[in-house]
Amino acid sequence: MPLDPEAQAYLDRVAALGMPPVQTVTPQRNREERRRVMALRRELSGAHAPEAVAAVEERAIPAPSGDTQLRARVYTPSGAGPFPVLVYFFGGGFIMGDVDAVDEVCRMMANRAGCIVVAAEYRLAPEHKFPGPVEDGYAAVCWSAAQAATFNGDSDRLAVGGESAGGNIAAVACHLAQTRGGPSLCAQLLVYPPLDFVSGRTVNAQLAGQATLTDERMAYFDGHYFRTPEDARNPLASPVLADDLSGLPPAIILTAEYDPLAREGAAYADALRVAGVPVSHTCYAGMIHGFYSMPGVLRASREAIDHASAELRALFWPSPLTSQSAHST
Repeated sequence: MPLDPEAQAYLDRVAALGMPPVQTVTPQRNREERRRVMALRRELSGAHAPEAVAAVEERAIPAPSGDTQLRARVYTPSGAGPFPVLVYFFGGGFIMGDVDAVDEVCRMMANRAGCIVVAAEYRLAPEHKFPGPVEDGYAAVCWSAAQAATFNGDSDRLAVGGESAGGNIAAVACHLAQTRGGPSLCAQLLVYPPLDFVSGRTVNAQLAGQATLTDERMAYFDGHYFRTPEDARNPLASPVLADDLSGLPPAIILTAEYDPLAREGAAYADALRVAGVPVSHTCYAGMIHGFYSMPGVLRASREAIDHASAELRALFWPSPLTSQSAHST
């Protein structure tokens, strides 16, 4: 279908900011420009204020290297716990972003899924190249399992999720939890994740003018993230290349029609199904990369958050009358 009118209007406003192309400036400059985009999103949200939750707490997670701590923000919904826990990672091409970028999304998912959301940061490239960010992500998952009781969470109902680069970190965390003996995960929420850095990507020429990701931008992100081209072949970078996908937690995968990563999400969904993993995959027509984290701007974002939260709730509280067989929408 054509690009969604709300998405088009948003892209027009971003273009009016006059920002330099991502691939032409330093990661530090891109971090500054991202703050301008986040300010625009807040402006466009207008009266759509972030939802209230019962509690928001700032915590610190020891980094794997032991020489620093990673920022985390814990969102608790109303009600009596212990609550299920979702560890959630922001996107930004592995070079930019922070927990503030997903504040609104985390509040909404906490309320709708009835779970605690731990928004966890990871160290950014190029200062911290692969596999640093994924190791940070796995450390955040392990910390959340170990510390769940301290924030009224239930470590037996632990899920992981993320957007874009954060979706990659979430997917890889599932593999690491499986190969390193835990923690046990009951679900993975992957929102337009990059999952295959080897097969090659390209932006459809008809969509290139509307895409929020382009060939040049993706190559720029990859170049800053990986130490060598061989890193891309590592399953901790490209989880679709793992020898065995069986036994991974049920997956909720969301993709967008106007996103070059949509094919990777669909391919991973298919590969997981073949391996016997329950999968829900939804591709949002007319949508762009990044849409999920814009609930104050895009109706489709609010619909996707509602959908993902309902899927998570079903996995946190599985009904004995409901089969968890694989499905696709």
